[in-house]
Amino acid sequence: MFFVALAALLLGYPVAFTFGGVALIFVLIAKFPELAELMDEGASTGEIVSEAFSTFAFMPYRIESIMQGTTLMAVPLFIFMGIVLQKTRLAAQLLEAMGRLFGSVPGGLAVSTILVGTLLAASTGVVGASVVAMGLISLPVMLKYQYDKSLACGVICASGTLGQIIPPSIVLIILGDVLGIPVGDLFKAAVGPSLVLVGLYVAYVLFRTWRNPQDAPPMPRENDGTSKAAYIWEALKAIIPPLLLILIVLGSIFAGIATPTESSALGGVGALVLALLYGQLNLRILYDSSQETVKITAMVFAILLGATAFSMAFSYTGGDAIVEELLHGLPGGKMGFLIMSMLVILVLGFFIDFVEISFIIVPILYPVAEAMGIAPVWFAILVAMNLQSSFLTPPFGFALFYLKGVAPDSIATTDIYKGVVPFIVIQVAVVLSILFFPAWYGLL
Repeated sequence: MFFVALAALLLGYPVAFTFGGVALIFVLIAKFPELAELMDEGASTGEIVSEAFSTFAFMPYRIESIMQGTTLMAVPLFIFMGIVLQKTRLAAQLLEAMGRLFGSVPGGLAVSTILVGTLLAASTGVVGASVVAMGLISLPVMLKYQYDKSLACGVICASGTLGQIIPPSIVLIILGDVLGIPVGDLFKAAVGPSLVLVGLYVAYVLFRTWRNPQDAPPMPRENDGTSKAAYIWEALKAIIPPLLLILIVLGSIFAGIATPTESSALGGVGALVLALLYGQLNLRILYDSSQETVKITAMVFAILLGATAFSMAFSYTGGDAIVEELLHGLPGGKMGFLIMSMLVILVLGFFIDFVEISFIIVPILYPVAEAMGIAPVWFAILVAMNLQSSFLTPPFGFALFYLKGVAPDSIATTDIYKGVVPFIVIQVAVVLSILFFPAWYGLL
């Protein structure tokens, strides 16, 4: 089932219909002996069709229970918040202010891009918007001042994908729903690993700049009479509004004042207020943001429907029992299972998106993790950090496509691929640290 689904995806078939279609085909194959027997007995067409689709009889009830859950309501609201902020000058102002503040330091433009990516991740969480914004604003400046092409591309792609692990993250919301874990607990648990990841990104840039100063030369400071204090004040003015929004959204969750779903509504209203303060709020932005939110949300839920059909067919054909037996039989107990699970998710991330992995692979792995006594939040954070890599890993990492779409002609695809490799290594290193030393992050 997995190989046929992957082959169909590589041929370009839509994700949701691929998983639903593959599920239908394999259920019919599994039921063929029963259907053939009914035909031999002279059963009517209606009876044969009814038997063929009986496996999916409970699917409407499962879909209804999914749609009635309040956790997933946070998905469209956080998406709306991110898109509204993307349409303001938030990213541009942040990048310009931070670039002027740190640009005169070797590697300063790259470091400021990472810091801005962190702020955008915590305030918008929309990977495409962050990568495109930084690709349009930051990449030309880095190229102008002779930054190494692969380093510039890697920094933008890596910092643009931070929204997948830094709360409020859509990945964490989906995993919370799939695994039945409070999303607020996942948000709190993700703060430590995400800050370590950001710190390692910055450390890598500074180390590379120290070893090869020509890869990230300093930007000459303009002699326009502006003092350093003025640059700091400009940076603060750009940082404070999104920072306040982050504090309102995450602070309300961590303080127990609001649930993640309620805080996502707060975030949506906060984004509209910021758009108003930036002088960008009008009916056109409201309409476009709502329309894009509906498109992205519809895509996520369409994949959920296809994944639901796939998992039902997988269980019916006995796949879940085979996988469970295989995983229980792995050498190394818990650690052997976790290492194998992370390898599977990492490899699949090269080919399919985090949504499909969350809805199809994780529900297969989690019962085994639960049976082995693995802490649910630890498992979820491991998966989330691993899934972030799927945005960077060639050949189908979405961040790579987003950047290529807005990069100048002088940037080759190989420059982008080479640039993300060190950051993928850093992400894998953080996953390994969470795997072997969960106590460092307070996950055990």
